[in-house]
Amino acid sequence: MNNLIPKNFQVPAVLETDKFRLRMLTVNDVVKDYDAVMTSVKHLQETNPFGPKSNWPTKELTFEQDLIDLGWHQKEFQNRSSFAYTVMSLDEKNCLGCMYIYPSSNSKYDAKIIAWVRQSVLDLGFDELLFNTVKQWIKDKWLFKNPGYPGREISWKDWQKL
Repeated sequence: MNNLIPKNFQVPAVLETDKFRLRMLTVNDVVKDYDAVMTSVKHLQETNPFGPKSNWPTKELTFEQDLIDLGWHQKEFQNRSSFAYTVMSLDEKNCLGCMYIYPSSNSKYDAKIIAWVRQSVLDLGFDELLFNTVKQWIKDKWLFKNPGYPGREISWKDWQKL
C-alpha cells in the first residue's frame, strides 16, 4: 500500500458523461493538452488551480516541457502514486481540461483533488459541471474518506495552514 490507495484497489479507468470523458492522461495527449493549456494561460494563472505559489503555466511553456510533464503524470499513474486524468470531448477532438488526484499534504484530508478547464468552455458552466461530477465520482468510486478540494471547498490559505 502506498500513501494514497491500497495495492489491491482497482483504479477507475474512465468516467464518461453525456458531455465529456475523463481518462488517464498520457504522452499521446500532448498536442491537445498543449493547445488547451496555451489557449488558457491567462485564465489558469488567474485561477491558480495548483495554488498561489504556482506560476504554471507560463507563456514560455514549450511543447517539449508539456510532453515531459505528461510523461511524468503518466508514470505516476502507472506507479499509482498520483492520478492525472485528461478531460476530453466525447469525440476525443478537444482536451477540455485535466483533473488530478494527489496524496494530501494536509493531515485532515486523505487526498488532494485539483481540476482545471480550458478558457473556451468557461462560459458554458463547464468548470462547475466538471467539479460536481468529479466530486460525486470520487465519492462513489474511490476509497477516500475525506478528500480535499483546495481552492474550491477550502481556501488555499486554510489548506496550507492545516
